[in-house]
Amino acid sequence: MGVTERAGLGIQPFEVIVQRHGPTVLRVCRAIVGVDDADDAWSETFLAALRGYPELDRDANVEAWLVTIAHRRCVDLIRARVRRAVPMDEIADRPAPLQNGPLGDLDLLRAVAGLPERQRQAVAYHHLVGLPHDEVARVIGGTSAAARKAASDGVRALRARLGATGTSRGETR
Repeated sequence: MGVTERAGLGIQPFEVIVQRHGPTVLRVCRAIVGVDDADDAWSETFLAALRGYPELDRDANVEAWLVTIAHRRCVDLIRARVRRAVPMDEIADRPAPLQNGPLGDLDLLRAVAGLPERQRQAVAYHHLVGLPHDEVARVIGGTSAAARKAASDGVRALRARLGATGTSRGETR
């Protein structure tokens, strides 16, 4: 059954899916592979999703499905980055500065990128995307409790790196 036939069954056109979930997928990609490769991972995610969308179950969690695809594309990009040599005419003294954009604070993105892989993924999927811990566990592997622990440890590490605690914002513990 094609996408146009499915639209009559209450399934949204793919363009609507991209508009609704595109920013979330981009946040995930930025958190996992960094700002430089996020656009490529985002594009590859939606190309793969377009191919699989006609067979997607009608009651599937589209956001979780897209995050799973994004996770896999990001892993593929990380693996390819490790194997790929980057030719350069000359070596720069320091990396080009990143700029703040509509999707968040670069200090936070850098701090998230510096977390160990499991913590980075758990924080990105739970806190940036909003997936419940059992969905996070399904995406990255392991148990819900392990995903909850990784997210908690990641947030604790981020607070330590950024010097932010709940009490510094006037909250009480």
